[in-house]
Amino acid sequence: MVEFNLPANSKVKGGTIHKAPAGAKNARSFQIYRYDPDSGENPRVDTYEIDMDDCGPMVLDALIKIKNEIDPSLTFRRSCREGICGSCAMNIDGTNTLACTKDCEDAKGVVKIYPLPHLDVIKDLVGDLSNFYAQYASIKPWLETQTPAPPDSERLQSEDERRLMDGLYECILCACCSTSCPSYWWNSDRYLGPAILLQAYRWLIDSRDESQGERLDNLEDPFRLYRCHTIMNCTNTCPKSLNPAKAIAEIKKMMVQRQV
Repeated sequence: MVEFNLPANSKVKGGTIHKAPAGAKNARSFQIYRYDPDSGENPRVDTYEIDMDDCGPMVLDALIKIKNEIDPSLTFRRSCREGICGSCAMNIDGTNTLACTKDCEDAKGVVKIYPLPHLDVIKDLVGDLSNFYAQYASIKPWLETQTPAPPDSERLQSEDERRLMDGLYECILCACCSTSCPSYWWNSDRYLGPAILLQAYRWLIDSRDESQGERLDNLEDPFRLYRCHTIMNCTNTCPKSLNPAKAIAEIKKMMVQRQV
């Protein structure tokens, strides 16, 4: 009989419980994943009770309060607090989203906070996005042209041409969609994933770009593009309400059309 054993550090144990201050009338519990690979210890889930009457409404407000007032060792990314930078992407209440735009009231009962799935954990809620950004660089996310630029103006496009990029340029590369995709979990070394393919499509349909053929050649691979099975996890979880699955389907159509 074949036996499979999980790595020792895959077993998450219970952690410390931090009680709310005495007299708190609106206490809320937050269960937060804690892991420091350098410590050699297993991951744990710490529980923090905070008084919501003395805290902002968003999950990021609660995290900042916990770090500032209860446990300064808690580690997470944050920056803009406006849903623009994507830094605070994490799994909250079972869904990949942004802590700065997730209202605590939207979570039922105990608020459970984990790092984005699939990623190697650097510490606590910070996942390693090195491979994700390398894949982004591989699609050459910039204009590529062969003709000289106009001498006295920028490269122009019509309103209709510009409108084609609506729903694409708004992507903030938070990785919520890619890390919700089972195909990306299993094949992230070769499959580009929803976020990067959405960005690839953004450059494919830019009327100012002159390298559409080369870009399609770069994606013509059984794994880089075709691991998508359109299960829509990416679209359902996107905190910007974008549709990566549709963008991937459009790339596949372009692949077929150029063969006709």
